[in-house]
Amino acid sequence: MQTKSLTVTYNDQIVRCFSYATVIWGIVGMLVGVLIALQMAFWQVNVEPYLTFGRLRPLHTNAVIFAFVGNMIFAGVYYSTQRLLKTRMASDLLGKIHFWGWQFIIVAAAITLPLGITQSKEYAELEWPIDYAITFVWVVFAINFFWTLKKRNEKHIYVAIWFYIASIVTIAVLHIVNNLALPVGLGKSYSIFAGVQDALVQWWYGHNAVAFFLTTPILGIMYYFIPKAVNRPVYSYRLSIIHFWALIFLYIWAGPHHLLYSALPDWAQNLGVVFSVALWAPSWGGMINGLLTIRGAWDKLRTDPVVKLFAAAVTFYGMSTFEGPLLSVKSVNALAHSTDWIIGHVHGGALGWNGFMAAGMLYWMVPRLFGTKLYSEKLANFHFWIGLFGILLYVAAMWASGITQGLMWRALTSEGTLLYPNFLEAINKSRIMYMMRLVGGTMYLSAFIVMAYNIFKTIRSGKPVESTVEVTIAKEDEEDISWKRLVFSPTLLVMFVGMAVLLGFVTTDLIHFMLLFVVSVLFVVACFFLFGFKMDQIKGHSWHHVLEGKPLLFTILTLIAILIGGMVQIIPAVTVKDAVPMTAVAKPYTPLQLVGRDIYIREGCNNCHTQMVRPFVAEKLRYGDASESWEYANDHPHLWGSKRTGPDLFRLGGKYPNSWHYNHMIDPRAISAGSIMPAYAALATRKFDPSIISIKVKGLSRLGVQYSDYEIQDAAFLAEQEAKSIQDNLSQDQITTEWDTEMVALIAYLQRLGKHEVVEGAK
Repeated sequence: MQTKSLTVTYNDQIVRCFSYATVIWGIVGMLVGVLIALQMAFWQVNVEPYLTFGRLRPLHTNAVIFAFVGNMIFAGVYYSTQRLLKTRMASDLLGKIHFWGWQFIIVAAAITLPLGITQSKEYAELEWPIDYAITFVWVVFAINFFWTLKKRNEKHIYVAIWFYIASIVTIAVLHIVNNLALPVGLGKSYSIFAGVQDALVQWWYGHNAVAFFLTTPILGIMYYFIPKAVNRPVYSYRLSIIHFWALIFLYIWAGPHHLLYSALPDWAQNLGVVFSVALWAPSWGGMINGLLTIRGAWDKLRTDPVVKLFAAAVTFYGMSTFEGPLLSVKSVNALAHSTDWIIGHVHGGALGWNGFMAAGMLYWMVPRLFGTKLYSEKLANFHFWIGLFGILLYVAAMWASGITQGLMWRALTSEGTLLYPNFLEAINKSRIMYMMRLVGGTMYLSAFIVMAYNIFKTIRSGKPVESTVEVTIAKEDEEDISWKRLVFSPTLLVMFVGMAVLLGFVTTDLIHFMLLFVVSVLFVVACFFLFGFKMDQIKGHSWHHVLEGKPLLFTILTLIAILIGGMVQIIPAVTVKDAVPMTAVAKPYTPLQLVGRDIYIREGCNNCHTQMVRPFVAEKLRYGDASESWEYANDHPHLWGSKRTGPDLFRLGGKYPNSWHYNHMIDPRAISAGSIMPAYAALATRKFDPSIISIKVKGLSRLGVQYSDYEIQDAAFLAEQEAKSIQDNLSQDQITTEWDTEMVALIAYLQRLGKHEVVEGAK
């Protein structure tokens, strides 16, 4: 066996840069979170127009997900990848472009979202110019990562690298598909998908953004840093294989569980439920692997704050991945959906899993990056306990609030009428829980600030060091194993057959499809155990061990695994005629209503109001008939929403006079006692620009909305005529306003909701 030695100096400067950004953006994101929690408890904190809940809520989610966790992921990936592959990152320049490009994107988000420049899609609110920037920076990151993988000095890629590969390729696919849109201006675009299809694509993205941005890369970090912290190997190599492949295959199917009891077809909803429940097993496989790795270091668990944070983080991961499938069960979802229970679920994972993993990683990594010791273990322990109590208080408050809301909104009297007809009764009952959430969030933020101080003092006590390692490279026998030998191994052949069986029955009856799919999965799993670990040997090694030495093939198989679920769900919904039943064809929004809809989106109204009446007795009594898929055919994008801090608005049109809407926007509490909605008085004086309406109408017509040439060319004139009609109507109630104010346009849109006329001559 031939060997050679070389000295490798790692690029730790890029790790330090992302670590600094993690701490800074973590404080910013959590501070905005505390601010919007304060706004929910005390509506007076809303400051129109830029600092209202509707505009700040997406800023908070983007700051925490992409700024805080994103920078944490990059710091962990750059640190661990170099050491696992025993090589320096391929390009220092690409690393710098990645770092500064990502910070530019974050700053752009921090500017545009409070300005109301948004696509309105959850976790994908940023408009098209920033989406292009994200694509560019992600490609730069991918090139640097895979280039490094190519020049590695360690033949076999460790489990953490598997999860990094899955995250990089999947996020690329999700981002591109979900952000397919037609620009109609520098800060405005319309999704190419509409209504039901747009909702399905959005939550295929939204759920899997949580899966492949907030979960799989963090699992990779877990598999590297926990063994380092406890100085023990991962508990089970075999379990890590099962955990990885089962997780990435199953996760991609589960998005429709966000759309249960909606206008989404039953076949798609049922797929989401089945795969969400199936996710229990691989998710807990990862939790068990992490906790049992820590099991042999109980002494450290009692004394070392890093190990405490890691153990708590993995436990929160387990609890979140138990609660997620539970909330996907239809009977539970009927109670919990659109309530604060979902907020508690999300924050249990974000604060407990992501936040504690980030803290543990930084406490372990920063002293090594600066050649020193952690400034204070006492402060780190203080951080752990205050942060833990903060999470528990936050989540418990949201559980109590959510269950209260769900029960009150659907409660009926013995006569079959609503027990609590006033929607706001449940919100007012939640006010004390909102204050508890504020306290819990403030505790967590305070703990994070303590960590920032501890990290700062640690950095001051040392100086940057560049780690150097001597690497001995040996040419192993399996170098000669061809990719053909691996691809045609029994295990992979069986897997390919199982995939072919699945794809061959996509368009059959749903029940037959599900039965065949379950049988094929069980068959593949059985063969995986029979062949993969016992009989399937290539020159004395298991097929998976050999696969770990061929990253390109590994990446291709990973891509295939994550594409199957998306293809089975999205392609039929978008291309097959009867996959989404359309019993009628709705007339498009008038030009003025379209302007009002864009204002609704700008103000983030969909962050508090849903537009989806579910087929429940209580919702029919409260709102009207259940929503149907055809009614959303002209919605680019959909505005179904996911949280009801205010009532559903889908059947609002014609329910109240124009003057009611005007006065409600000026002073919500004068119309709805106990409302926590911000006032939007500025809409009564702010003007919209009629000259750009035709551009928007023309853009939507290119996406299939049935506007006539007359409506496109004379959109501004038609908007003016409709606006003056509303102006005249308001004047009858002694309300004086200009016809071209944003208030008038918004009223036009609100009065249209639920009044979807059928196009004449349509079947």
